[in-house]
Amino acid sequence: MNYPVDTPLQLRAVLKSLRKSQGLTQAQLGAKLGLSQKRVAGIENNPQVTGFDQITRLVSLLGARLVVEELDRDDKSRDQLPHKGW
Repeated sequence: MNYPVDTPLQLRAVLKSLRKSQGLTQAQLGAKLGLSQKRVAGIENNPQVTGFDQITRLVSLLGARLVVEELDRDDKSRDQLPHKGW
């Protein structure tokens, strides 16, 4: 499944959803990453202040990957998308 992410709020929702879909608590995910539960909570709550390397490690461990997609410059619907989360 694809999850378009345009805002930190959307990334928060995706990270939490991926973790829960794997049946992991924040503490369990932290143990797999070598991080505390508190740090995992921080990443989920504020991904915009988290290093790219930690985000990619977390996403990869959850069986997903980040993809950068070039948008069609003529697609005006892109400018009309809400940016307040899902």
